[in-house]
Amino acid sequence: MDPMVSPFSLSGKTILVTGASSGIGRAAAVECSKAGARVVLTARNRDRLQESLEMLSGEGHLVLPCDLDNAEEIAGLVADLPVLHGVINNAGFTKILPLQFIDEQSFKDILSVNTVAPVLLLRLLLKKKKLAAGSSVVFTSSLAALGRTTVGNGMYTASKGAVSAFVACAALELSKKGIRVNAVCPGMVDTGILSNGTISEEQLEKDKMNYPLGRYGKPEEIAWAMIYLLSDASSWVTGTNLIIDGGYSIR
Repeated sequence: MDPMVSPFSLSGKTILVTGASSGIGRAAAVECSKAGARVVLTARNRDRLQESLEMLSGEGHLVLPCDLDNAEEIAGLVADLPVLHGVINNAGFTKILPLQFIDEQSFKDILSVNTVAPVLLLRLLLKKKKLAAGSSVVFTSSLAALGRTTVGNGMYTASKGAVSAFVACAALELSKKGIRVNAVCPGMVDTGILSNGTISEEQLEKDKMNYPLGRYGKPEEIAWAMIYLLSDASSWVTGTNLIIDGGYSIR
């Protein structure tokens, strides 16, 4: 490596970001572009992807809309992709339901998007030789996946727990190809969803006190951890679940 180039730089790398239309995915796309990457943005909503595209630094970025809950669309996405040096598997959603109210379709929907889709996407990227040697794959998991969950969050916790477990297996299998696989496990991140009025400001402030650093995370703070895992700075890191939680898990 050129001694003048930071090991955290993504210059010369092409990075695919799923769920890039909002929240952590959008922040990841923006910060990757600032770090020098060419970014491929994907999600279902073309208009919101276009908004994300306009926030990026640099040139040569691509928007490829795709419903990752649709196998045919995943195949089309992979066919249109250039060779990648990194992937951020970020697309996902949650639905809060107490255990006795969980229904089969809701559970299947969450597993399909949060767990099955990113695994099948990775499988197809490998099959179609879209990952360059030395690539890095980053999954967005959750602190909930590691047992720090909440009442009513069972479906999401199960879906992300599977992701965090899968990371270890994928890292082991792909190590022979020089491909690294890791996950980030954020605590509560303020993506704007919390300001929709369903939770009072007083409740939010009380909940923040569960975090030793006294606040929720910012999307860009998760993105910076992803950049570390995508960059050469983490070239000896694979199979890990990186906790980013403002100290929540040490309480």
